[in-house]
Amino acid sequence: MRRAAYEGPTILAMGFRPFFLAASLFGLVVVPIWWLVWRGDWTLASSFPSVDWHIHEMIFGYAAAVIAGFLFTAVPNWSGRMPTRGWPLLCLSLLWLAGRLALAGLLPLGPVGVALVDSSFLLAIGAMILFEIVAGKNWRNLKVVVPVGLLCAANILFHVEVINGGESVIARRLGLALVLFLITLIGGRIIPSFTRNWLAKRRASRMPVPFGRFDAWVIALGAVGLLTWVALPQSPVSGGLLGLGGLAHLARLSRWRGAAVWRSPLLLMLHVAYGFLAVGLLLLGAAAFDWLPLAAGMHMLGIGAMGGMTVAVMIRATLGHTGRGLIAGPTLTLAFGLICAAAITRAALPELAIAGLDGIAIAALLWTLGFAILAGHLVPWLALPAPGRKRPSRARPS
Repeated sequence: MRRAAYEGPTILAMGFRPFFLAASLFGLVVVPIWWLVWRGDWTLASSFPSVDWHIHEMIFGYAAAVIAGFLFTAVPNWSGRMPTRGWPLLCLSLLWLAGRLALAGLLPLGPVGVALVDSSFLLAIGAMILFEIVAGKNWRNLKVVVPVGLLCAANILFHVEVINGGESVIARRLGLALVLFLITLIGGRIIPSFTRNWLAKRRASRMPVPFGRFDAWVIALGAVGLLTWVALPQSPVSGGLLGLGGLAHLARLSRWRGAAVWRSPLLLMLHVAYGFLAVGLLLLGAAAFDWLPLAAGMHMLGIGAMGGMTVAVMIRATLGHTGRGLIAGPTLTLAFGLICAAAITRAALPELAIAGLDGIAIAALLWTLGFAILAGHLVPWLALPAPGRKRPSRARPS
């Protein structure tokens, strides 16, 4: 028996729509707010210290929304089941929004209440993804549920640390490490696949090297290095492992033929974002030896790898799933370039001074301009029906 056609609002028709819309708008406003807080021009009512609020909201607010949108779009392809849509997506979206409002101190909740509201989003996402994968008997993709569950646990730990000690010590690193692990896992799946498809259409003689034992070792090495850094951030052991992991990921990236896709900015974005991950691991390893400031590696990974990869994925998925051609165009390419420039400026040039602005302010401005362009394109595409299609309407009674 066939299901009835979906007749609800376009924004709730597929999982990527509400969550990518939320992430693009949140990414637009959260960094300017943080910059004002950092300058002392704005005081948040949050129970979190300002630095913890910033780190938490970039990982468990912004990145979590993109991860949810990606998974709710990918899982139906893996399981062969109908996508989650309609009121369940609305409830999940409101749950995500409630977490952001609670963390900003805009809901009348104590620290425990804030933790319960905020943590429930990732818990619900993990439970729904697990149900869909099990119902579709797509066992090989169960591994995706593990990092989502761990991300939920890291979020809970974040709240526990702040409630008990006043600030987060471990969970901020654990949360970033888990998002980066997801990038190595999912990026390693989609980047060579998309590259292979693009090259095959152009009858290229050489293709990206398929996933093999080398990739598994690289992912494992990177994961061990990140987990060691979570526990021992200033240890030569974690520094050495992170350095080796960064070099291994650079080698992995070189096998995907990124230089051959320079004519496709949409595809090149994915390669560049993965490159930020590899370089960020090297910088983070150097910081463990006190050779570089910790902020260099953190922002190369947070802005360049996490920000760059999520932006690239949102652009590609939105274009593909809203009936548009897989062509980024000059403005969306510019948006991604501004995010990259923000990463480099914040990591390498914090003391830069231009027109009365320091490097941190310039990086915040570059990020905000990039997301302004991104949101200006993506929001109407996500909220409105695809071109040439009309949303089904209910038959009027005669």
